[in-house]
Amino acid sequence: MNINNIDAFIFDFDGVLTNNKIYVNENGLETVQCSRADGLAFDVLKKLNKPVIILSTEKNLVVQVRAKKLKILAINGVDDKVKALKKLVIKHKYNLNKILFVGNDLNDYLAMKLCGYTACPADSHPQIKKISSICLRKAGGDGVVRELVEEILKINFIKVLYG
Repeated sequence: MNINNIDAFIFDFDGVLTNNKIYVNENGLETVQCSRADGLAFDVLKKLNKPVIILSTEKNLVVQVRAKKLKILAINGVDDKVKALKKLVIKHKYNLNKILFVGNDLNDYLAMKLCGYTACPADSHPQIKKISSICLRKAGGDGVVRELVEEILKINFIKVLYG
């Protein structure tokens, strides 16, 4: 797979960028765990002018907070990922065959089936593993994006970030 053949990267949030667990404190505040290693991978994708979008059914503000820190677009609280994906394709003139969608669970299934490239974390649902072009070694929240960009797409981070 060549990065030049990819128009956009779409990532689910829970179970891909997180370890699929939530932490709830006594005030009902939910927090999640993400990998800092993914942050550098997002920097590389931005430097390569590759659009990166988080597409999530999760309504919690944590999705937007993480996306803001990473300086990427997040669309969360989505009820229908297929509809949201088609909207993105029309709005940005992406080619569905050139989208790489990274998902982990059944709510990603139909959207992933529309995309030309698919990947999933090691701990994904078996049905998602069956339809994924790439099954990563890392579990969700453990550097999935980093593995995808650095090891699968073979992008040299030092060269891209520092010339």
